[in-house]
Amino acid sequence: MATRTDAPTRREQILKEAARLFAERGFHGVGVDEIGAAVGISGPGLYRHFAGKDAMLAELLVGISEQLLTGAKRRLAEAEGVAGSGAGAEAVLDSLIEGHIDFALDDRPLITLHDRELDRLRDADRKMVRQLQRQYVELWVGVVRELYPAVAEPSARSAVHSVFGLLNSTPHLGRPGSLPGRTVTAELLHRMARGAFAAAGGE
Repeated sequence: MATRTDAPTRREQILKEAARLFAERGFHGVGVDEIGAAVGISGPGLYRHFAGKDAMLAELLVGISEQLLTGAKRRLAEAEGVAGSGAGAEAVLDSLIEGHIDFALDDRPLITLHDRELDRLRDADRKMVRQLQRQYVELWVGVVRELYPAVAEPSARSAVHSVFGLLNSTPHLGRPGSLPGRTVTAELLHRMARGAFAAAGGE
């Protein structure tokens, strides 16, 4: 994903191309042969890595939910040593926003895929995605309430979901070439997210 700096494995290459193709044409509009061609292997060769398209979809959607939660926990742990609870919570919130913006800008096909195809997952996989997402939301809620103690838990949760809606709107912002540079877009999204939380906190 976006945070990796080493070369992707063949399995990761397959998943990246599958996500792109599924997002562009829909899950049922893409064949195994097309995914194989995108990574330079035969369609049947994909079965050495995945049982089929359903398995790819599950790994994509469960995997990104796991990655977001793991990254958020890491950012929270890294910021625990910041002196002063108010300053610490603010630093953590900024870090969480930055992490989610990285996802929203670098993994846009996965956002589209989640919106369109989540219901195609097996019940067990869909429940796993939902469980991971709830944990991710609650981690944010705790940070928001630490920074804005007057905000009730339901309001904090609504604010978090609203900010996710804002950040996850990136697939609808136009073609990549029509947007400002990545740095400018990231800074704009960050300011808007912090503004939303400040508004929820009454500032």
